[in-house]
Amino acid sequence: MIIIINPNSTVAMTEAMLATAKRAAPELQIEAWTSHDGPPAIEGPEDGEACVPPLLALVEKASRSGARVIIIGCSDDTGLAEARELAPCPVIGIGQAAYHLAALAGRRFSVVTTLPVSVPILAQNIDSYGLSGQLVRVRASGVPVLALEQAPEESALKVLAEIDEAQAEDDIQTVVLGCAGMTQIPAHAGPDIKVRLIDGVQAAVQIGALL
Repeated sequence: MIIIINPNSTVAMTEAMLATAKRAAPELQIEAWTSHDGPPAIEGPEDGEACVPPLLALVEKASRSGARVIIIGCSDDTGLAEARELAPCPVIGIGQAAYHLAALAGRRFSVVTTLPVSVPILAQNIDSYGLSGQLVRVRASGVPVLALEQAPEESALKVLAEIDEAQAEDDIQTVVLGCAGMTQIPAHAGPDIKVRLIDGVQAAVQIGALL
């Protein structure tokens, strides 16, 4: 069983991640849990710190429940190192999964995320994973995390506009979608988007299926 843990308390985001995961691996048993004691969205270091204690409680619960793989459903890979210390099974961050897949899929990649406050966190993570040599840029679309659920059409247009700028300016083959709430963005992409789009939830589930 794969258990996805959403570190924020927005149930709609958990449900969207579960739907994406089941499309990616319909043959697997997958559950998705919401951290109801976490912040509604994770936007910056303070939210990240606040979500870690309830997240780790769910990691312990998932371990007791017999999870074969645990996925942290936040592109910040919030609490990933601590979760790996607790869990006897592999723990995958959706950010880390997506960045490694992007590094395998092409020579250079960029990331399109939500707000500017998330940019240094993602860039630091990518550097810690040893992939900064293939990263061109982490871009902020200016879309708040919760807007991805509350105003999906308008948000998708803004995210896709930033992706279009990335493919025009960055000399890349791939764009990583730098937020768990962006799982629906590929469905909105038209023929003008030529670069490969990598969603972290799908990437993490596909990697988890191999473990």
